[in-house]
Amino acid sequence: MAIATPSLICLLLLVTSFVSSCSASASLSYNVVTYGAKPSGNADSTKAFVTAWNLACNAPRSAMIYVPPGTFLLKSVNFVGPCNGGTVTFRIDGTLVAPSDFKVIGDNPNWLFFQNLDGVSIVGGVLDGRGGGLWDCKNSGKSCPSGATSIGFSRSKNVEISGLTSLNSQMFHIVINGCENVKLQGVKVNADGESPNTDGIHVQMSSGVTILGAKIKTGDDCVSIGPGTNNLWIENVACGPGHGISIGSLGKESEEPGVQNVTVRSVTFTGSQNGLRIKSWGRPSTGFVRNVLFQHALMVDVENPIVIDQNYCPDHKGCPGKASGVRISGVTYQDIHGTSATEVAVKLDCSSKNPCSQIKLQDVKLSYNKQGAAQASCSHVDGTVSGIVEPSGCFS
Repeated sequence: MAIATPSLICLLLLVTSFVSSCSASASLSYNVVTYGAKPSGNADSTKAFVTAWNLACNAPRSAMIYVPPGTFLLKSVNFVGPCNGGTVTFRIDGTLVAPSDFKVIGDNPNWLFFQNLDGVSIVGGVLDGRGGGLWDCKNSGKSCPSGATSIGFSRSKNVEISGLTSLNSQMFHIVINGCENVKLQGVKVNADGESPNTDGIHVQMSSGVTILGAKIKTGDDCVSIGPGTNNLWIENVACGPGHGISIGSLGKESEEPGVQNVTVRSVTFTGSQNGLRIKSWGRPSTGFVRNVLFQHALMVDVENPIVIDQNYCPDHKGCPGKASGVRISGVTYQDIHGTSATEVAVKLDCSSKNPCSQIKLQDVKLSYNKQGAAQASCSHVDGTVSGIVEPSGCFS
């Protein structure tokens, strides 16, 4: 009989440990098909996803939920924490589709909703909200549900979303609300340019949010920034069609937190309604906007490349008609160039009661694509210019 040497015993122990470790890791991967999900696209897989979530969330350590190739039909689902062991990762290699009848999820605020989590990741996948029917209903003037956000995150931290594609959301595509330390990378959003209220990415009451490398085509704001947003970084985003990257609308409530420390850089707008926009309602408010940098932006036939609108009132219905209480200060526009689809390429319409202050225009060159020379229109605003600024005329 051969006698095992100490070195062989060590090797066997290492191999056994490695196999045990791999087995343990494998046991923490939960395939939704195992729990009854059907990749045919016509069978409700909601229960299977809930089962997989409960197992992953209650696992002793980090776990993964795997969605294989195929099409999976889901109704509204809440993925609620806190979870026991650590991070939960959704690895999606397939497509998730909403019910074809918009009324099934249309009265819910969210289709897929993540709440009270510390460490959650969404990797890959396609979400198809099938919102066309609801858009038609809204455009017809009929009584319709408000519609569901395709994927929302609330009261969570350490969130990562990478390589996700969101199609045809009923309402907003992605919402980050009340969260900390969120990173979105390589996200794609696609909806008809006339689809109502289909904001690509909406951030509010959140801090430490980073949006990188997004491509957004939609019928509303490509990125909308709501009250209570702090330390937001947006970079390398392509927008169009859409309503641009918008801070606001703000001032809808009289008591409202402000927006501060926002950087938007290396962005391209193509055929969008707006480029870089700040908007607030004309009514008293405790809100504010400060310390904002818009840097390195290309405009291609954009209707309103640079705009501050403190008399915001869509469709001119129910306008408050008062002076906006939102205080806007410390906004810098640096290296903004391209073409405007309208003659007024720079419009800074600030509050008569709370004029915009410390507005900086540096190396801005915008032309009117039909006639060549663009115009600037500015009221109740104080600021400075440096470098070549065209159109000029906002500040002496």
